[in-house]
Amino acid sequence: MSLVSSSAAAENSFQFGIYEKAMPSSLSIREKLFCAKEFGYDYLEFSIDETDEKLRRLDMPSSQRRELANLQFDVGLPIRSICLSGQRKYPLGSTDPAVRARSLSLLRKAVELAADLGVRLIQLAGYDVYYEPSTPETERFFEEGLRTSVEIAARYGVPLAFETMETPFMDTVAKAMRYVRAVDSPYLQVYPDLGNCTNAAALYGHDVSEDLKTGRGHLAALHLKEAAPGRYREVPYGTGQVNFAEGIWTAASLGVRRFVTELWAIPDRDWRTQIAEAKEFFQRVFAAAVE
Repeated sequence: MSLVSSSAAAENSFQFGIYEKAMPSSLSIREKLFCAKEFGYDYLEFSIDETDEKLRRLDMPSSQRRELANLQFDVGLPIRSICLSGQRKYPLGSTDPAVRARSLSLLRKAVELAADLGVRLIQLAGYDVYYEPSTPETERFFEEGLRTSVEIAARYGVPLAFETMETPFMDTVAKAMRYVRAVDSPYLQVYPDLGNCTNAAALYGHDVSEDLKTGRGHLAALHLKEAAPGRYREVPYGTGQVNFAEGIWTAASLGVRRFVTELWAIPDRDWRTQIAEAKEFFQRVFAAAVE
């Protein structure tokens, strides 16, 4: 049984994924996969965030990994990327050597899990540090840890890609590319967040599309997230300042074929309605981008 979906997105040469956190944490992975399939998505983006619940996934025993790998075939929808935001709590650039060691351990485990599950891409949060000040020292530690991380990824054949974030350290594709060029490996690429890039463009006075173009040849996928001035999360699609049609068109022209809707299940909103509205919104946006 093939895991390649026959959805409209796949038929148009794009793969359209959904972030796991668009669904309540109370759902099982099986239920989340079935939900993603029901709404016409091509794959699920798995979350390894800084909560103990998600970090424990990295220590999943082999029997559970086998079960999860088989589950993707049973449902007919794969897990194709991992969002490794857990390194925000344990960053590569920390001044504490124990934290840096923990960060590399998380990365190694995430790569091993990805290899076991058939995941094609791990998204790295573009922070040298998050809960302490960024300094030249933390930047140096970050680059050192990054080089080790890429060696691990290369051994397992699992690419890593930076997410552009909401902090000055790496809020643009151009900043991410500084490290991509320095490491110079096919196993380190960029996975821009269109919402974060849009806010950065407004802040610095540059053009989003021109920023995306600085990553030519190195853009692995694109996160589709809405944003507003000073707001980076939980902004409903169509109410913020992101020009999705232009961003998608530019990314596609640069060779991007994988797009993920990044949204969260919000307690005071019906999550199923939110997913349905997001899918309908991007069907219109993709049509506009093509035109």
